[in-house]
Amino acid sequence: MSRAETGHEGDIRLPRTLGFVSTTALVVGSVIGTGVFLKAAVMTQLVGRASLVLCAWVISGIFSFAGAMVYAELGTLFPNAGGEYVYLRASYGDAVAFCYGWMRLLVGSSGIIASLGVGFAIFSSALLSGNTVWLQETFNVFGHQLKWQFGLQQVIAIGIILTVSAVNVLGVAIGGHIQSFLTLLKCLSIVAIVVAVFRYSNAASWSHLALSSSSPSTSSAFATAVLAALWAYNGWNQMPMVAGEVQDPSRNISKALIVGMGIVLVLYLFANLAYFIQLPASQIATSSSTQYPDALPVASRVAFEIAGSAGLKLISVIFIISTLGALHGTILTSARVPFAMARDGLFFPSVGAINGRTRVPLVSIGLQAAWACLLAISGTFDQLTDYVIFTSWIFYGLAGFSIFLLRHKVRAQATAYRTPCYPLFPLTFVVFAIWLLFSTLKTRPVGSLAGVLLTLSGLPVYGYVRRAYARRLRDSALLETSMQADGTILIAKELS
Repeated sequence: MSRAETGHEGDIRLPRTLGFVSTTALVVGSVIGTGVFLKAAVMTQLVGRASLVLCAWVISGIFSFAGAMVYAELGTLFPNAGGEYVYLRASYGDAVAFCYGWMRLLVGSSGIIASLGVGFAIFSSALLSGNTVWLQETFNVFGHQLKWQFGLQQVIAIGIILTVSAVNVLGVAIGGHIQSFLTLLKCLSIVAIVVAVFRYSNAASWSHLALSSSSPSTSSAFATAVLAALWAYNGWNQMPMVAGEVQDPSRNISKALIVGMGIVLVLYLFANLAYFIQLPASQIATSSSTQYPDALPVASRVAFEIAGSAGLKLISVIFIISTLGALHGTILTSARVPFAMARDGLFFPSVGAINGRTRVPLVSIGLQAAWACLLAISGTFDQLTDYVIFTSWIFYGLAGFSIFLLRHKVRAQATAYRTPCYPLFPLTFVVFAIWLLFSTLKTRPVGSLAGVLLTLSGLPVYGYVRRAYARRLRDSALLETSMQADGTILIAKELS
């Protein structure tokens, strides 16, 4: 069992204060960000028809649900802080687990937090109708121009990252309640958009579903659309990272993942159905995307069609709430990975410290926040996050495959939850991960290699912390032996 769960002798342990509602809110809140409001545009550009876009959402949802089912069993089997880090360490050893944790801290978690912070700033600036830029430079790196700027958006991004991190320092119970509230707001917001289209829109028409925006889709275009939807489902793997703080983990972890992903799947399908009923495919295809960067997002166009300028302001508030909920969930869960690594002797010991009053990994939260702020200022998080997509799915696939290894390793620890349709769901997830890796390697060979090198850059750090941990263990053993010897001498003197 991970020391992140049991604690060192005399240590304060992480409290199990997250109930079923808070745990489910973490699943839903970490998954739903801005993808559901934006991705329909690029997906329609690829496949052209509403039926194919909705089909892509369903297929991506099934793959994500299969992964969640596998993680539900793993999280129930190892209800400790760290999530995938714990499963990888139990299955493949310390080096693989460290590389995963290093990638998460260096770019994975911190890059997501930085992008969410900047996204919050962008939506806030749009609502306030202003963005002041104080400094800007253009750099030429390996033949590519990188534009850097520092202004009001960066200040807002840093401010919200630090604020939400500070809220998480107050305690996981408070963080869980806040996450539940934010998740409820974003779910009600999506429901409001759907209801507005079906009940109050004069332009809504089922005939829009039969319209096409482009020529017939190819299989490769449909596969790319599935990938686009998959990014919007990303985040279901984060809740198990706080498994060490979940009440009755043998029941609540699996229930939260199943119920949470079910809620996400239903909301995503109804939201996209509402978009295509309200707007013809041609308008959705020309919404905000890489091809049309100055256009309104799909959800904004729907809101404007129904309520005019008031609808645009309302959808901006919804974007802010959704981004804030995803940011809060990511900060809460991701800080547990470096904490668990430190507790297992795979990272610097101070990162494994627990605050005596609020009982949270204070140093880990602070380290994560500081690095995310630096990435937000640098403006390079998008490139870095793209680099680790490939390596992230290597670890996801390994974690999915670990269920086959761990069922044999820990047969005595049979859990109340078992992955349904075993081995179909695990195999579905692993095969999909392999397909995704080959697709990414084919389309982005340089970025994939860069991601692998970025992940392997942590190996020197791994070597250092392992040697330091071994020295601490030797020193501790020598001290204990010395104390025992002194005690024996003292007792002998007293007896004489």
